[in-house]
This record gives sequence, structure tokens and C-alpha cells, in this order.
Amino acid sequence: MAATLEHRGPDHLETWMAPSGRCALGHARLRVIDLTAGDQPVANEDGSVQVVFNGEIYNFRELRDELRRAGHEFRTASDTEVLVHGYESWGPDLVERLEGMFAFALWDEAEARLVLARDRAGKKPLYLLKSSGGVVFGSEMKAILAHPDVMGNVDPGGVPLFLAYGYVPGEQTVYEGITKLPPATLAVLEGDGSWSQRSYWQSRFRPTPISSREAVKGVRSRLETAVERRLEADVPLGAFLSGGVDSTAVVGLMAGMSDRPVRTFSIGFEGQPAYDETPFAQEAARLFGTDHTEFKVGPQAIDLVDRLVEHYDEPFGDSSAIPTFIVSALARDHVTVALTGDGGDELFAGYLRFQGNRLAEMMPRWVAGVAGGLARFIPHNPDFRSFPRRAERFLLAAAASPEERWLRWIGFMGHDLGDTLADSVATPSRQEVLASFSEAFRRAEGKGSTSLSRALSVNFETYLPEDLLVKADRCSMAHGLELRSPFLDTDLVEYAARLPDRTKIRGRQLKWVLKQAVRDIVPASILHRGKMGFGIPLPEWLRGPWRPLLEDRLLVPGAQVHEWVRPDAVERMARMHLAGGADFAHQLWALITLDAWLTRQRRMREEADGG
Repeated sequence: MAATLEHRGPDHLETWMAPSGRCALGHARLRVIDLTAGDQPVANEDGSVQVVFNGEIYNFRELRDELRRAGHEFRTASDTEVLVHGYESWGPDLVERLEGMFAFALWDEAEARLVLARDRAGKKPLYLLKSSGGVVFGSEMKAILAHPDVMGNVDPGGVPLFLAYGYVPGEQTVYEGITKLPPATLAVLEGDGSWSQRSYWQSRFRPTPISSREAVKGVRSRLETAVERRLEADVPLGAFLSGGVDSTAVVGLMAGMSDRPVRTFSIGFEGQPAYDETPFAQEAARLFGTDHTEFKVGPQAIDLVDRLVEHYDEPFGDSSAIPTFIVSALARDHVTVALTGDGGDELFAGYLRFQGNRLAEMMPRWVAGVAGGLARFIPHNPDFRSFPRRAERFLLAAAASPEERWLRWIGFMGHDLGDTLADSVATPSRQEVLASFSEAFRRAEGKGSTSLSRALSVNFETYLPEDLLVKADRCSMAHGLELRSPFLDTDLVEYAARLPDRTKIRGRQLKWVLKQAVRDIVPASILHRGKMGFGIPLPEWLRGPWRPLLEDRLLVPGAQVHEWVRPDAVERMARMHLAGGADFAHQLWALITLDAWLTRQRRMREEADGG
């Protein structure tokens, strides 16, 4: 099991068995802090408490000083050791004192107790398979699948949800019995077999009265502290630089705190200026005097499809995994740790859907209903062929419920799943499909909530940990690269969640307060440019150099995906996209990754059966 994770930790592999035989721990280590004495498991003074840990604890020095004053002796300089001594002093509740990104498993031999925990934002993953005999767990599902008692059967309900969202939402995965421990969750398995699980933190987006001037000052000071905290490492450290506001602000602050040029890395696309942010990244690199490296991606990147599936362990529909995978490999040639701008859009309303959601909720219901009817009429009337696709999507979403609206904007096939799935596949009910967003919207309700605060909360609890952070973790750790996200610092998250709506969206300007907070370091050309995102030229490549892949994977008789989706539905999407009459690039990409995963599943079954 541990050996399957060596790509995450290529520096040291270790396994340990409890004297009682009731627990076994394994760890593949990426050495970042205390390179000589921090190998895991790490134990307390008498060896009765053992821990394996993935991530970084940014406040470990403060915690270590407090624990030393309480009488604990430290044998390493690593952040891991504060977990065992912190558990001795505070029990499982130690998790509430930790600031960082982490997933850990702690074994208490005296109590025969297993403690599992995951960080607040969900930066680091933790998968589980519970049974009457105990629990099997790992940082990736491949570790669990390596256990001899795990069958690895496909969950028939997981694939339809993947097709709806582009990922399998919530605690569910594509495998029967394997679940995710949610972010900000503490789980304890006691010696008598009882299992308890609780959330120890929640992102509460609730606007409170704060002046704009105070908000700008508060964001800047907290972002500076968050960046400084993430510069601690005993290995080379750098940053991803996309040329957007978030990553440019992070690199600018890093440059001011460093006594040598910051190593920065960016990626662009050959012959695709509409998708290429490298000119802005180059401008920022020149301004801050960074040691900058960039790479241009071409259509040959399609060769990564099967490798990505191997690292995700399940189908994953976000095509920006391709440039993330490549820039991670590029950075790992030079550094072991890289800072990113992940989380800035989630905290400060950087997506157009936040603005669109506010407008939709301001519309009277009867107006929204008429608009939705008009939008449904548009695709069937040739007189409206020039009608903007974005406006059409907005009108359709405006007439929907909040959770349905969110799925239309973020999802893949959720709105017409029943027309897509094969006859042999059980179609989930609308309630089942929307459950992830429905539950998140319910949690976001409450006194003082607003349309924007609810949307920010839902996005933070779903899309961020289940898509963006999964992508960042798998693509970086595939190369043994650790990513750190200053915008996901707990103090900054909690402060941003309290800021008034007017500090985030002001008129047509998104992320107003963040832009004001960093305007002295981020050049105006970057500060005020339109958002491009980190997408690839998927529509164009699927019509051009990737067309053979599309046809070979999806349109041949007996294609793997036809087990789950109707061939005529797939062919209709493909033909309309190839003809240029519609853009189904993201849906087709999701199907391509599903085919790659199904092919891998079949190969693994054949190998398990001896060929």
C-alpha cells in the first residue's frame, strides 16, 4: 500500500506495525522540513503514540514552544512531532489548534484508538474504506485498492454523478465502499469498534459591517502573513506565476521577503493567444526580478490522458489538469515546494458566476421564467444563431433553483443526464444529482447571509476542494512537488468571509478589495485585465489535432463509454461540436477521460485474473 504512493514521497518509505497487531501504518515521505530526522512514523517519548502525516503545519513552532513548556521533549525539528505531543496534551481536539494543510493518521496503542483528520480547506486528501473489521485508509485510492481484502468494484452510482459534475461529489467515489473524509473533519475509531466523525470548522461567509478602508488594510496584512508562513522550507522553493492578480500578488510579496530571486514557473499554449497568459507572467517576472521559466504546451499533450487517469484513480473532467501536470513537472526540476494563487477567486468572488448569480436572484420569478423559456427556444430558431452563448446560459440558469443554477454553470451533463445515460444504467433522481449543492446551500443559509455569501460558501465547500484542490494535489504530487496556497490561510479565509459584498463585487469589477490591497505591487496591466482562467484550447484541439482521439475513443462501435452513455447521444454531441454548431468540448473531454479510466479498469482486472 505504501509503495503505491512513492510518487508523493520519493525520499523515504517506511512501514510500522503496532505491538498489539491492531494497526499498521505506512508512509512515503517528501522531505521538506528537518531533512535528517523527520522520517515517519514519528512517535512520542515511549512509542505508544505514532503518527503518519501528509502536508505542512505552519504554526508548528508556536505549538512546539507551548508543548515544551508543558514538559514534552522533542527529538526532531520537524512539524510532524507536534502532532504526537499535541495529542498527548489535548487529545483528538489538537486538530483545532493546527494551521496548515494536512491529512494524518494517529495511533494510540494504550487506548487502541485511531485518529484521522483532514485540513479545513481540503488541500490534502484522505480516503477510507470502513468494514466490520476496521478501516483501510490512504492519501490516494490506489493505496486502498492495493489492500488484498479490497475488491475495487465500481459503484454504479458514482459514474452518473461524475458525468453530471465532472468529478464525483461529496464523500462518494467511483468505487464501492471507498469514501472521502470531508475537509475539516475529525474521525476516531475506538478500541471497541465504535466510529465517530465530526466537522471541527466551517467556512461561514457572513458579511459584517467593515469599512472599505479597513477591509483593504486587513486583507493586505493577512495575505502578507500567509505568504511569510509558507516560506519555511529546508529545500528549494518557488512559485507558479500565471500572470493573473492572485499569483502575481503572491510572487510580489515573496520577492519582497526573499534575499535572492524567486524561482517562478508559467505555462502557455502554442499558437493560441486567447489562452496564453505568458506575456503577463513575463511582465510580472521582469518587475519582480524573478528567475523565470516557462513552457509552451502543444497538442502533443494528449499523450497525458492515460497518465492523468492513473494519478486520479477515477475519471476527472477538468481539462486544466493537463497544464497543471506539465507545469508541476517543470517546477520539480528546480524546486521541491511552490506557492500558488489558488483560493483568491473563491474568497473574493473572482468568477463571473458570482455576479451572474446575484443578477439571477434579483430578477422577479416571473421574469426569470419568461427568460428561461426564451433561452430554451433559442437553439431551435435559426434567427438566433448569433445570440451570445453566455447570455443563453444565463437566461436558462436564471429560471432555475439555486442548486440547479450552480450545476448548470459548473457541471457537465447534469441538466440532461437522463437523455445521456445508457438504458442499462439507473438514472439518479434530480434530488440525488443535486444533493451536493443542495446540502451546501442549506448550510449556507442563516441570519445575515446574502446571495453572494451563499454562493461563495457553496463554491468554497464543493468546487474548491472537489475539483481545484484535487487537481492541484494529484498533478503536483505526481512529481513529488508540494504546493502551498497562501489564500487558504485560515485567518485570511475567516476574515474574507466576513467582508461586505460591496468590497468583493463593485459594479462590474470582481475582487475589488483584493485588487485594492495589492495595487502597489501588481501592475495595472495585470490588475485590470480580463480573467482568462487556466483552461486549454480544448474546443479547437478537439476539432483539429485531437479529433482522431475523440473519434477513436468515443465513436467506434463497442466503445467503452457505451456501457454508461447512449451511443447516439455521444455521436450527436461529437458531430455538433466537430461541425462548429455547438461547444460540447467539456462534455466530450469528460467522456474521453471516462473511457481512459474504463480501459484502465479492464486492464487491471485482466492482470488480476492472470491475463
